[in-house]
Amino acid sequence: MSQINRDARKALDLPRLRADTPGTRNRNHLNNAGAALMPSPVIDAVIGYLSREGEIGGYEAAAEANSLLEGAYDSLATFVNCARDEIAIAENATIAWQRAFYSLSFGPGDRILTASAEFAANYVAFLQVAKRTGVSIEVIPNDASGVLDPDALTKMIDERVRLIAVTWIPTNGGLINPAAAIGRIARDNGILYLLDACQAAGQTPIDVNALGCDILTATGRKFLRAPRGTGFMYMRKSVLEKIEPAMIDLYGAPWTAPDRYELRPDARRFETWEKNCSVRLGLRAAVDYALEIGLENIEARCSHLSSRLREGLRGMRAVSVHDLGAPLASIISFTVNGWDSPAVMAYLAGKGINVSVSPPSSTPVDAYTRQLPPVVRASPHYYNSEEEIEAFLEAIAGIAA
Repeated sequence: MSQINRDARKALDLPRLRADTPGTRNRNHLNNAGAALMPSPVIDAVIGYLSREGEIGGYEAAAEANSLLEGAYDSLATFVNCARDEIAIAENATIAWQRAFYSLSFGPGDRILTASAEFAANYVAFLQVAKRTGVSIEVIPNDASGVLDPDALTKMIDERVRLIAVTWIPTNGGLINPAAAIGRIARDNGILYLLDACQAAGQTPIDVNALGCDILTATGRKFLRAPRGTGFMYMRKSVLEKIEPAMIDLYGAPWTAPDRYELRPDARRFETWEKNCSVRLGLRAAVDYALEIGLENIEARCSHLSSRLREGLRGMRAVSVHDLGAPLASIISFTVNGWDSPAVMAYLAGKGINVSVSPPSSTPVDAYTRQLPPVVRASPHYYNSEEEIEAFLEAIAGIAA
């Protein structure tokens, strides 16, 4: 066991983790739900590979690094507890999700069930397919705490439900939908289950078998701390064998005769031949780094920091926290009376604190239902310090008096 993993079993070695994260010397980074700060092993993997491309050529560098590139599938398989043949790597999570979703077949009378806090990029895809095929889109009701209600989902099930597609941790609101409970309902009724895990990956342990999902997609840039332009998809083998990608090329479907092609037997049938090898190595390094620390340790640290931040904001009379459910993710959404959220973001940036603004268009159904304005989104990660949380709260207190 490596030194970092031994330390993490007892308590996260925060000084070492921050030393591994160059960006902590420049900013108080509380925008990990947007794009986290990359650790040095990730940066080194990307830059090292690009330097090698410049030295010997792109094809030659890929051939030289082939075993490392292949290892990315093993790392991701370990990360979500599946077989390497069930993993496809993509340029981002949206592309991974689209490649899966647009390969499914729908017709008039079919039903897609989704969550009220579903990400807008997914929802517009539902709308497009509904326009093309006549499938209906139905939102699963929430319980009293604002979390998707499994009992309500059960009552919606009939033979016309073709897909349950849910975002596990939405882009704002701190909400954690009951992904495993949804999976049990989907399995019991033989319904395909597509889970968007963008904000979960790198923040909480992922086990696709425990979750019961047939397809899972995620990004690298958020809590996983990989470079931008990285994402991946898991597709269960039994589902993969029945699905042909909506688009193919010679990598995912080799041309075997003048009038015939054969799909690859693994999830890489959803990939294309041309790839950005440098960021793939960065993705692998990020996954390995998270696995070394331990996702349970990361989850506990994120919970500790986000709870302190959220409690501090709730103690300010001029601040409204717009989070739902329990337990809550490491994403805190709030507004300050008398301040537009972009102005709050700009004010914090002037103090060296990174946050972001989540507009209603990001989660339109939820935002319309709750009449949400643009909200400030603060998202601490395990490498943030208690001092950074206190500095953030002090800054907000300065405008929330």
